[in-house]
Amino acid sequence: MSYQRKNGSEFIVEASISPILNSEGEIVSFVEVNRDITNEIKMEKQLRQAQKMEAIGNLAGGIAHDFNDLLFPIIGISELLMDNFSENSFEHDNLKEIFKAGRRGEALVKQILTFSRKTEDSLMPVNFQQVIKEVCKLIRSTIPADIEIVEHLELDCGMVMANPSQLHQIAMNLVTNAFHAVEPVKGKISLHLNRIELKKNDMMDMQLEPGSYAEFSVSDTGTGIAPDIITQIFDPYFTTKERGKGTGLGLATVYGIVKEYNGDIKVYSEPGKGTTFNVYLPLTRSEDDFAVQKKTEDLPPGNEHILLVDDEESIVQIEKHILERLGYSATAFTSSQSALKAFEAWPDDFDLVVSDMTMPEMNGDQLSEKLMQIKPGLPFIMCTGFSERINKEKAEQMGIKAFLMKPVAMHDFAQTVRSVLDRAKI
Repeated sequence: MSYQRKNGSEFIVEASISPILNSEGEIVSFVEVNRDITNEIKMEKQLRQAQKMEAIGNLAGGIAHDFNDLLFPIIGISELLMDNFSENSFEHDNLKEIFKAGRRGEALVKQILTFSRKTEDSLMPVNFQQVIKEVCKLIRSTIPADIEIVEHLELDCGMVMANPSQLHQIAMNLVTNAFHAVEPVKGKISLHLNRIELKKNDMMDMQLEPGSYAEFSVSDTGTGIAPDIITQIFDPYFTTKERGKGTGLGLATVYGIVKEYNGDIKVYSEPGKGTTFNVYLPLTRSEDDFAVQKKTEDLPPGNEHILLVDDEESIVQIEKHILERLGYSATAFTSSQSALKAFEAWPDDFDLVVSDMTMPEMNGDQLSEKLMQIKPGLPFIMCTGFSERINKEKAEQMGIKAFLMKPVAMHDFAQTVRSVLDRAKI
């Protein structure tokens, strides 16, 4: 049963009634014991949400691996062929569209992995205030002028350790959601960003550690969310919007990003009076504490001999074409066992190995171990579409010199190969 405290907050009570018997076994009275189970109910809901996200995450991981293997040749071949035609030519323009479509597919896979909390994106200190301002500027041009957007952003909120594009996704999805809520009533959207200090007593209903946080709030004066569906709004593909106005991925994506950054998100809503989403993200140290690598524009050439291993024929052939175009020699295998035999026979012939992670006969981590036993210190680059068995940190611990997520752009691939080979010569 649900009751209300003096301060207006609701709590749930479990009632247990037991009979009291006299010496002859007759019921003479009853005793009722009431127990507040509000926190238990909350924990059960959080557990169910976590289980849903884990299930969709396992599915997303499998999709990501296979789909990224399909995208690799689409992106790679179109990028290679673009170099064969002059810019603004009919062929170049068509290839550019194929390349852009492949990149959109790559972004879609990343979004699926984001709400399932299985991303491997690099993080850096980001000014959240600046991201929100950019989102407001972008969305203001698409929202009717009679819908007011109010910003209250703290000037020196601090830096969030994040991927800038993912912070952009958080702000864009929440503001877009608010717009759809106020559109029928021409209401108001309010954005707040503040630095707050959370102590243990402040976090009764939040899964956060004590410390400094950026609190980002998006409020609207729209239609509100019905109590019977508010617990479902972070579920993937759940939407109350009419056909064509939403996919049900927006809030699920926000939830995944926030949780991935060890933050939390809370929603408060009242039908007919509006909704507020509060996002809490941990603040990090100053920007000077972190080095952000910058890329060069040219593709570095080479003349070394490289062993390529991937069970997808199209992928090793694209890698081979890229390397040979840059002056390298490349030997490609679709069988990890065949690659091992070739290396055992001529270990000194190969200067570098580039291998896929997930392969039927022998996985990339197992192959790297065997090859490094034959030739200690061998430069080794691991590629993967998605794998829970290995990430950048685990790869480094194994002596692997670089870790790339598929699909890999030609520039990134060429830069990584050259960098690993140059480091091996030092």
